[in-house]
Amino acid sequence: MREFIVEADGGSRGNPGPAGYGSVVCDAVTGQTLAERAEFIGTATNNVAEYRGLLAGLRAAHELDPTARVHVRMDSKLVVEQMSGRWKIKHPDMRPLAMQSAAVFPAGQVTYEWIPRERNKHADRLANEAMDAGTGKPAGTGAGRPKSGGAGSRRPAVSSAAEPPAGAGAEGEVEPPAGAGVGRGVGTGAGAGADADVRAARHVASAPPDLGTPTTLVLLRHGETPHTPLKRFSGSGGDDPALSDVGRRQAGLVAGALAARGTIRAVVSSPLARCRETAGIVAARLGLEVSVEEGLRETDFGAWEGLTFGEVQARHPEDMNAWLSDPEAEPSGGGESFAAVAERVAATRDRLLAAHAGRTILLVSHVTPIKTLVRLALGAPAQALFRMELSAASLSVVAYYADGNATLRLLNDTSPLR
Repeated sequence: MREFIVEADGGSRGNPGPAGYGSVVCDAVTGQTLAERAEFIGTATNNVAEYRGLLAGLRAAHELDPTARVHVRMDSKLVVEQMSGRWKIKHPDMRPLAMQSAAVFPAGQVTYEWIPRERNKHADRLANEAMDAGTGKPAGTGAGRPKSGGAGSRRPAVSSAAEPPAGAGAEGEVEPPAGAGVGRGVGTGAGAGADADVRAARHVASAPPDLGTPTTLVLLRHGETPHTPLKRFSGSGGDDPALSDVGRRQAGLVAGALAARGTIRAVVSSPLARCRETAGIVAARLGLEVSVEEGLRETDFGAWEGLTFGEVQARHPEDMNAWLSDPEAEPSGGGESFAAVAERVAATRDRLLAAHAGRTILLVSHVTPIKTLVRLALGAPAQALFRMELSAASLSVVAYYADGNATLRLLNDTSPLR
């Protein structure tokens, strides 16, 4: 069962007067816009237009997936309270619209939340555009019910790849140089490739009804530490750096984005300080506790801890070449192989899926564990680890279904940081 957010609005220039509505359906996990609805409805009141927007949004969500859970957000206190059952519906024009809205999804499958008007800009813009079109005015020039600014802005699009790889990578995110002997793996692109990934993400299949609600892991790489800009190996076998000021700011921005989505039900962190600090900032914003999972720790990089990629190549060239080509190879000095990391990460994943079945949980971890979860979900070879970019404080999302299959819904999204 997928989770959608429906935002709806309506307005009237005269109350009653020329009226229109707008509504938008978003994926609750990624924030991706899935559907928009807008219509000029002739002469009506503000409240009737708002109900028409709600009904259109619910119907659009139903068309996408009739089994989905839906969270409605509107800046109309009246509609939210009435549809939540706390206020009576007395107006004869609104009562049938409320009944039609309630009948779109089964009872208990839809929840309602009031939000300030400035957080409803997308639906507000659609409503204003509908009224402009219906009255023959240029878009954005209409007046009437005070609106939030006309043109509004869309939510950030899903980003499947941020910046291009920058050489040696950061804190275990080591990108081999060209010709390093790594086989062809899963790549992430920028520009036109990223646009294609966004379009593909809009068409991720939802789980058939008989598979039930997927368990969704939202994967957050910790915020920046002093090692991150220096591109040093920083695993579980060396020092344990805390977040830098930049990293704490990044964690706060991600916390705000996740709070706005409202879907996280638990927060689980690696035991290392940079993850626990990141998780604590996010969990405080979400009103949740943090649990620690040892299996989410970063790779032990052995004698390479604290060194850059170039320094390792200069000091341990044979070990580095073996590590780049063989998942069983260990870093110099007895560190962990990628095969060993994959084994513990898979066991951790299975424990978490069993403990949080059907829920959306946030895992705060590191480059290698997150890339490994993505690789395993895709059924990709170990060499794919070198073909993924994973920025500090980036979000990735994997959904797991009852039949054992998994879908990658998001990779390396840094839009909350922009």
